[in-house]
Amino acid sequence: MALEKQQQFVCYFGILKKDEGQITWNGKEVQRKHVNFGYLPEERGIYPKTKIYDQLMYFAKLKGMKQKEADEAINYWLKKLEIEQYKDMTAEKLSKGNQQKIQFITAVVHNPELLVLDEPFSGLDPVNTELLRNIIIDLIKDGKYIIMSAHQMSVVEEFCTDILILNKGKTVLQGNLVQIKDSYPANKLEIITKENIQDSIKEANLPILLQKENEYEIKINTEEEAQQLLNKLIANKVKIDKFEIKKPSLHDIFIEKVGE
Repeated sequence: MALEKQQQFVCYFGILKKDEGQITWNGKEVQRKHVNFGYLPEERGIYPKTKIYDQLMYFAKLKGMKQKEADEAINYWLKKLEIEQYKDMTAEKLSKGNQQKIQFITAVVHNPELLVLDEPFSGLDPVNTELLRNIIIDLIKDGKYIIMSAHQMSVVEEFCTDILILNKGKTVLQGNLVQIKDSYPANKLEIITKENIQDSIKEANLPILLQKENEYEIKINTEEEAQQLLNKLIANKVKIDKFEIKKPSLHDIFIEKVGE
């Protein structure tokens, strides 16, 4: 799937010639002369032996930026991503996560209107994942249009309004994320309690999908089954911290569409 994505993106941006069809943005063919876009590839494309500042300036000038404008943008993004102390170091001396930050700067330094991010959180620890997450949210608020490719469905659910799932290069699901999830019936029940309620669940003839201490994920066929179990727990005076009827997650939907 990674190879498929790379081929699709390089065709999307004109790096390779497409076999057929049209790729347009706001009525214009996606080419550098028509559309100001940025691209963060999954595979890093930075130069390991070159100083960070020098290669960022090189990439900025490739995108048509003047020296002063590029210098201001580079320093802005280095500071925003908390890596300004590395500007005079070569890329090979940086961690994988900080190299990812440099790659991200090459994608946004020229202030693109359209931004394609392929696995943007690759190699980032939780602190830096949160940092980049907030930056992406700010870009969306600023009106940037972002196309994101990810295999972590939690990331897709958090950021994306419309999705496309591919399997072996073929579309297996496409559309608005909320509408897709709404089309699926509720099939899980999550309960968190300070008591052991296994016997009550077994009496209700409901399979336990996952149990961790007194946290339960239970398979249901209808919401009525969940309500009946809740009534039983209340009657038994069980103290419940959380009781949530859940629709399939995007992870579940992905497994259904692609796993087979």
